[in-house]
Amino acid sequence: MGNHTVEKIGGTSMSKFSDVLNTILIGNRKEEDLYNRIIVVSAYGGLTDMLLEHKKSQEAGVYALFSDNDSSWAWGDAITRVGERMCEINAALESLGLDLSIADRFVKERIEGVRSCLLDLTRLCSYGHFQLDEHLLTVREMLSALGEAHSAHNTFQILSKMGVNARFVDLSGWMETETLPFDEKILHHFQDIDLSSELPVVTGYTHCKEGIMGTFDRGYSEITFSKIAVLTQAREGIIHKEFHLSSGDPKLIGADNVKTIGHTNYDVADQLSDLGMEAIHPQAAKGMRKSDIPLRIKNAFEPEHPGTLIQTEYKNESPKVEIIAGRKKVTAIECFDQDMVGRYTHDQEMLKHLSKFKIRYLAKDTNANTLTHYVAEPLTIIKKLADCIQESFPSADIMIKKVALVSAIGSNMTDPDVLFRAVNTLTHENIKILAVHKCMRDTDIQFVVEEDDFEKSVCALHKELIEKS
Repeated sequence: MGNHTVEKIGGTSMSKFSDVLNTILIGNRKEEDLYNRIIVVSAYGGLTDMLLEHKKSQEAGVYALFSDNDSSWAWGDAITRVGERMCEINAALESLGLDLSIADRFVKERIEGVRSCLLDLTRLCSYGHFQLDEHLLTVREMLSALGEAHSAHNTFQILSKMGVNARFVDLSGWMETETLPFDEKILHHFQDIDLSSELPVVTGYTHCKEGIMGTFDRGYSEITFSKIAVLTQAREGIIHKEFHLSSGDPKLIGADNVKTIGHTNYDVADQLSDLGMEAIHPQAAKGMRKSDIPLRIKNAFEPEHPGTLIQTEYKNESPKVEIIAGRKKVTAIECFDQDMVGRYTHDQEMLKHLSKFKIRYLAKDTNANTLTHYVAEPLTIIKKLADCIQESFPSADIMIKKVALVSAIGSNMTDPDVLFRAVNTLTHENIKILAVHKCMRDTDIQFVVEEDDFEKSVCALHKELIEKS
């Protein structure tokens, strides 16, 4: 195991770069404390939305406009706006020591290079022998890389200006003639770096033979972070976020009511990612867990706080609930069919339909004649799925219902009283429990409630199971 850490800084934090400089990158560190670290950076907040599409609203970015295939050149204007926004960010960093002539020239080279490439691809596909659809994933990867290359290059320039022996590690594949496999790409770029005297600043995007976005899409920066930690045998991985990993959502429960978790395990992190509250991308966690590398989640703006340490074998000494988490906009798809009794093929057939639409269910109920799957997908896809299920089971009654999932999660929840207290609390608050899921592993208890009862359920369970405890 090495003596270094691998540290990832998210996009929202990168947009507050002056603070990041004074907390994570330099702060009060002495000369020797600047090194034995690898810094992996995301694009500045909002840039990846402009390059691809808005993560929440789905407003079209450069990629969405280019892939629309409507023969318009709107994507050209969009990529121009990205370049202008990058230069605006550069200008705001000039006071920290960024050389604008170098930074803006870097942006122009990358933006115009990608523009030329997309124009050439459009012309090539106009002949009919080449289909644009076959190249869209490559286009998506190339556009994504722009944001991370921009932020990493700026960070490298500023740190160098401040006397740090920084190195820009560009994993984006820009102008490279050979595409290496993921592992080889990382090892190649780190083979001659002396971590004891150099501070690598690394792009969160990695261009590799496997195609990182085809599998992980916008979770790629955490995959890069994890892969570097595993291959360089880091002592610890650290993810700097703009908030602590807390016992609940402070916006919902109140900042004064939630507690920083402090210590938990990868099992708990997996349950959180299933509910859309990722401490780390589950595939990124997988590599670190297998290599037994601890992960620390820290608040980027509270450098002295130890944050939350996630380890493979950790289990709280005494049973307790650590987090109340949940997910709205979940759909229950219930299939009631009396022909199901005594047969095993219904379940197999149902899973084939879910696989066809690439849907992963969050939870599942079953009894003698009913199968219910809980999924988080758009209604258009849900309706297509329901139609396919109906075709397979013509005598079945298919019900679709919008619900919410609320979970009590902890590394040690062997106390049988937790379930009783949770049910009693929800009942006392007049919240209808539609379903309950409890595994033998004693890691979480999940309640299915009406979507309108989501906030009320989260607050009630947090007050009873965490604040009172």
